[in-house]
Amino acid sequence: MPNTNPQSNYAHPSEAHCLKVSSKSSPASVAGAVAGMIKDGVPVEIQSVGAGAVNQAVKAIAISRGFLSPVGIDIVCIPSFADIVIDGEYRTAIRFSVQPR
Repeated sequence: MPNTNPQSNYAHPSEAHCLKVSSKSSPASVAGAVAGMIKDGVPVEIQSVGAGAVNQAVKAIAISRGFLSPVGIDIVCIPSFADIVIDGEYRTAIRFSVQPR
């Protein structure tokens, strides 16, 4: 009997790949990376610091939905905060967990 659980082929969330997105990142390039990893069954996290970087990340997630929908994959995005250290300073990042629905 075939496995009908669409998430059964996906790795544990702690094994997700973290893409760091800046305000200068190309949303289309990030979207291609996200779509490729989701198709391969790899959970994705996108991390961004600052309004411009968050903007690019959200655009990338929207574009990746367009890349994945023709092959029957719908994705969801779960935002959260993450405390990180950059050059010795504590910063708050926005982290988006991207998963198949």
